Formats: sequence, C-alpha cells, structure tokens
Amino acid sequence: MAGKKDKKRVVAAMSGGVDSTVAAGLLKEQGYEVIGVTMNLYGLPRELCRSEELRACCGSKAVEDAHQAAFDLGISHFVVDLRKEFEASVIKDFCREYGRGRTPNPCIRCNEHIKFRLLAQRAARLGAGLIATGHHARVAYHRDSGRYRLKKGSDAAKDQSYFLYTLTQEQLARSIFPVGGMLKREVRALARKWGLRVADKAESQEICFAPLGDYPEFLKKRSPRAFVPGPIKDGEGGILGKHKGIGYFTVGQRRGLGIAAARPLYVVGIDGPTNTVFVGEGGDLFSKMLTASLVNWISLEKLAAPVNVRARIRHRHEAAAALVTPLRKGRVRVDFDRPQRAIAPGQSVVFYARDAVAGGGIID
Repeated sequence: MAGKKDKKRVVAAMSGGVDSTVAAGLLKEQGYEVIGVTMNLYGLPRELCRSEELRACCGSKAVEDAHQAAFDLGISHFVVDLRKEFEASVIKDFCREYGRGRTPNPCIRCNEHIKFRLLAQRAARLGAGLIATGHHARVAYHRDSGRYRLKKGSDAAKDQSYFLYTLTQEQLARSIFPVGGMLKREVRALARKWGLRVADKAESQEICFAPLGDYPEFLKKRSPRAFVPGPIKDGEGGILGKHKGIGYFTVGQRRGLGIAAARPLYVVGIDGPTNTVFVGEGGDLFSKMLTASLVNWISLEKLAAPVNVRARIRHRHEAAAALVTPLRKGRVRVDFDRPQRAIAPGQSVVFYARDAVAGGGIID
C-alpha cells in the first residue's frame, strides 16, 4: 500500500475527453497533487486522428487535447508511449481471437493490461500511489468483508463498470473514479463552469485502432487466416453457401451472409478450427447456459458454492437473473432463468449483486 506521503499524489489518465478532464479537475479541487498522463497507444493516420466526427481516442489528437486540458486546469502533463505494449497485449489478442471465430472486447483487455497495470507502474516512478480515470464507476471499501467493491456509475446510461471487472483488490485500492458519482450532464456542466474547451466534445465510442468500425479491414493485414473462404452450414450440417472469411462474422449477425433464404437467417455459431459459419433462425440464437474462464472475483476471494447474480453478456445487455456454479480450474457455469440472445464466445460475462460487480470472466 502507498505511504502517507504519496497518497496525495495521483496520476490522472487523460484522454483529452470531458470525463477524464473533469476527473483531474475534481481531484485538484480536493487537494491532490495531480499529474496528468496521456497514454499513446496507437498511431492512426493524422487525418483520421484529427477528425472530430469519428469520435475516436487516438494518438496525436488525444495528446493535443489532453495537453491543452491539463494547461487549462493548471496541472503538469506527460505522455507515455505504450504503443508496443498495446500491440502485444491488446491488438494481437484481438486478431488472434477473431481468427478463432470469437468476438473479443479489446477495451476490457486494455483496462486490465495497460491502464491499471502498466500505467500504475509508471505512476509509481512518479511517486504517485493512486491512479484516477474518467470511468463512470465507483469504488467503495466494505468493512464487513474487508474487500474493495466496484460499483456501477451513478449515471445508468453511462455506467462503465462492465469494462472494469478484471480489477484486483490491490488495483481497486489505488483507483479513483472522480466522475463515477455524477450524471454525464453534470460532468459537462462543471466543465462549462470551469471554462474548459472539452465541455461539449463528442464522446469517444469506437475502438481506438479501428475508428471507422471496419474491423475486417483492420484484421485482413494482421489475421489473414480469418479471411480464408469456408462453408456456411445450417444446424443439420447442410451446406447453404460459402463465406469469404470468419472475420466478417459474429454471433447474432443477420446482414452480409450472402445466401438466399425464404426466412431470415442469423449467425448462430462460428467454428474456427473448421472455418465454418453456422446459421439458423432467430429462435436458435437463444440459450440458457454458458461457461466462462479466466474469472476474476471482486466481492469474494473465490466462488466455493453456487451463487445467484444478475449477469450481463455484453456491455449494452440488460443484466439477467442467473445462477453461477464453480467448475474446475477456476471456470464457472452460468445458468440463466430465461434464455438469452446471441451469447458470443470471446465476449465477457459480468456478474452483478445489486449495484456492485461480483466478478466476471470470458465466455467459452
């Protein structure tokens, strides 16, 4: 744990957006010594980086906006080059998973391996015992259990707790989410009150290394195996057509199948080893069970017996009642009360107990 001396010094991750800027400003108001740090994670072509319409956080534009925001707040600002680490930990995993026919979430992996691990190491070099981000989430210490809890952000529409389920107890103890208890409109209002230029800046909503949302185009150069033609089959194994590569598909997809049918068909499964896309009707997308691995528990040290939770199988999914049962080697089985649509391997399932994240893992 950090000593008293460095407890007041905090590294604020600044993306150049309104949330991270206001987070840094709030910390300064609260008496912290704030050091703004922008992580250079991926270098897009400059003409893309400078496009406000793309709403993507990336290289030069993020650095420029963050530096100006830090100047406006009157705090120091540094840039750390983590492009190699981001490539190794996030992009390679993203490409590998798509090549296996899975649907990964690179933002979760970035939080796990970059923002709350590597950034923490850089913060320590600056003598800072705490890290702050603009995430809409909250951290609270639960005295009865002696554990830190990760709670949903107060603004339900902006809650980002789903993306943070991998955080450990040590990381939560050193993390601050200053805007987690605010509504988004309150964040913007405070930025306007302070006269910050980012007050009305559009939100970053796309994956930073593919701001146009064209994942296949990005993947083609890095995961050619995901673009080898293969069969499209129905549930009986019958061949209905031919696809141009599993990298073009994800579970639940309807458009772009390239096959004619008398009824709507959807991608219900992707088998990487055989390079096969399976399709079926809408009802075939629903399932009551999944298994997950690489599970991280927050509210408890480990799962020893079945527990009732509300489980979210993707960020915008409405959490559904489920029973989580421990399996061997830290894996779990999740049985939903009602069938859920389009459970996609590679995505994360996150477990909630009321407004707190109990834990989560990667869907097998």
